[in-house]
Amino acid sequence: MKNERIALITGANVGIGRVTALNLSKQGYRLFLAGRSQARTQPVIDEICSLRQQNDAATFLPLQLDDLESVKNCADLFLKTGLDLHLLVNNAGLAGAKGQTRQGFELAFGVNHLGHFLLTVLLMKKLTASAPARVVTVASRAHLMARNGINWDGLQSASHSLTGISEYAVSKLANILFNAYLAKELAGTQVSCYALHPGVVDTHVWREVPRFLQPIMKWRGMLTPEQGAQTSLYCALEAPATESGLYYDKCTIKAPSMVAQDPLAAHRLWTNSMQWVSAYLN
Repeated sequence: MKNERIALITGANVGIGRVTALNLSKQGYRLFLAGRSQARTQPVIDEICSLRQQNDAATFLPLQLDDLESVKNCADLFLKTGLDLHLLVNNAGLAGAKGQTRQGFELAFGVNHLGHFLLTVLLMKKLTASAPARVVTVASRAHLMARNGINWDGLQSASHSLTGISEYAVSKLANILFNAYLAKELAGTQVSCYALHPGVVDTHVWREVPRFLQPIMKWRGMLTPEQGAQTSLYCALEAPATESGLYYDKCTIKAPSMVAQDPLAAHRLWTNSMQWVSAYLN
């Protein structure tokens, strides 16, 4: 359909991503759901196709964000469809997991930032050609814990903290810095971008957090995925294009940490990230 709106969402099989996908489908979007497991994503695809009574209302794309080769393959698969792209939702993420990506980056940074960075860059021309379009990146208030900014020397080594939470905080800081610089890159293209804190949501993103911390998190109170998806949906559907590059919390503009507002850090992150993914841009 010529006027059909197309969205690509990462990590839409559970939690915030699933709720976001279902609500975008109700708004008439045709969806591409990118994730690690088709089997785990298929129930959401079936639900959307049944809802829309349309067999191609949702399509699975294989994607492993801890492998830049997989990210490139995912983007290529989408581009081969020849379809427009009006909305990219960088939703997938992990917290508390430790290790390194296939290319040797700290795991949380590699998955939460660098994989999404490459996916976005590979799809930028398509987004621009399809404008007006949007990029929505799910960050977190946890970036406030990264008070000292990004340890640039530690990004290409294994996670070192006991819980993995400090690495998660840095990756979420990177999400916000990336979004701010992306807005500059997209200026004048009618493609807007937004970063957001969804709230502390009871989803699988916390599955790798050490078990001794999980009861504490539950005790502090966590939102449902339905509640947590509201700011993602606001940024995807309602936030003014003039607010591109900003950070949202509870569907409202919120000032991130001072470190997250540092234009030099944003520029350095963009420049370094482009260098790290350069082998996958051709």
